[in-house]
Amino acid sequence: MNTLFSLLVFIAFATAGYRQWQWVEGDGKAPMELLTSAMVDTAASSVTLALGLIGVMALFLGLMKVAEKGGVLILLARLIRPLMVRLFPEVPPDHPAMGAMIMNMSANALGLGNAATPFGIRAMHELDRLNPHKGTATNAMALFLAINTSSVTLLPTSVIALRASAHSNDPAAILPTTLFATFCSTLVAIIAVKGLQRFFPVHGDSGLEAQTVSSPADPMEDPSSIDDGKGYPAWVSLIALFGLVGIIPLTIFYGRSMSPWIIPGMMVALLLFGLWRRVAVYEAFVEGAREGFDVAIRIIPYLVAILVAISMFRASLAMDFLVSLIAPWTAPWGLPAEALPMAFLRPLSGSGAYGLMASLLQDPAIGPDSYTGMLVSTIQGSSETTFYVLAVYFGAVGVTRMRHTLAAALLSDVVAVMASVAICTWLFQQSH
Repeated sequence: MNTLFSLLVFIAFATAGYRQWQWVEGDGKAPMELLTSAMVDTAASSVTLALGLIGVMALFLGLMKVAEKGGVLILLARLIRPLMVRLFPEVPPDHPAMGAMIMNMSANALGLGNAATPFGIRAMHELDRLNPHKGTATNAMALFLAINTSSVTLLPTSVIALRASAHSNDPAAILPTTLFATFCSTLVAIIAVKGLQRFFPVHGDSGLEAQTVSSPADPMEDPSSIDDGKGYPAWVSLIALFGLVGIIPLTIFYGRSMSPWIIPGMMVALLLFGLWRRVAVYEAFVEGAREGFDVAIRIIPYLVAILVAISMFRASLAMDFLVSLIAPWTAPWGLPAEALPMAFLRPLSGSGAYGLMASLLQDPAIGPDSYTGMLVSTIQGSSETTFYVLAVYFGAVGVTRMRHTLAAALLSDVVAVMASVAICTWLFQQSH
């Protein structure tokens, strides 16, 4: 992120400086004046954006806390356990690594990134205990990371929250598109890992010892203990899986009719679920809302930094030059020039992509409900910060030889963008 931030600023300054040197007085505002105005205006609007996000983040994280305390994570874990046992034959079904992986994927599916990371790091530590070649990724590690980077997401809460704060008429309209794109990217990630692993054999012990790194912000000594090791019968999991797959075409064809019901319906359903599970729903909601408030406040410095850097890059016309080289090749396929930087930035920087999406949704010429706004929202919700995930998870156990993990993860990123373009073109381009 340091490199990306610095490059954006330095390239913007050099580009604006070159244009300033060629600028003729009286020919509009000077390039350096435009750069300065963009920096100051964006810094102010970034704080306004974050403050407007507080209420929406508090709402969604409050609802997610009710679901979490009601045991939704455990229900999801029991549903996917039979599938996980077949996907990871190298991992014993009763091993702590299996429980941690299941909890990580369940949390990711609900958009609970803060809860997913400790589970994921715990899973990597447990998988490394099964690793006979320290420092080299096992097949199970590669598959687990590829699934994480493909971003199995059922509820992209942060994207919906940002769309709501940008005054979208239908913040949840991206649920059908996100579900379709994340399903495609995850399926390709699994196929790619299974297909590529034979071409990346492990040749002996690398001689590197895994380093033990404590998981940051881990509120539990052993998160995997939350999973009780039980699973529903395989036929129940298969019904749930086919039901999820069956929902995708329904959301595609009836998504516009369904989307206005999603947020109110979700709130009522989660509160009823919490009451059924005898959760103190008000107290749980307030606890989650407090976390949402803290998250919204905490991201202000990050938003200011990345939005200012992106604004400088755009005001200097450096982004226009870069996009002009590539957009003629991608625009006919549904990836317009405005959304192109999102496709490149998403695997590199989560905060950078989030900031870019925020700037596009706030742009009066684009807005959250345009085709481009829907597209960048879908890309953000259906993909993950690949290089960050690989660095954190592999770094936690000292893995330096990733084998085929990066290739499979980047392939799933490409598929996520292609699937996002395809489904958004089908649903939204006709009306915009």
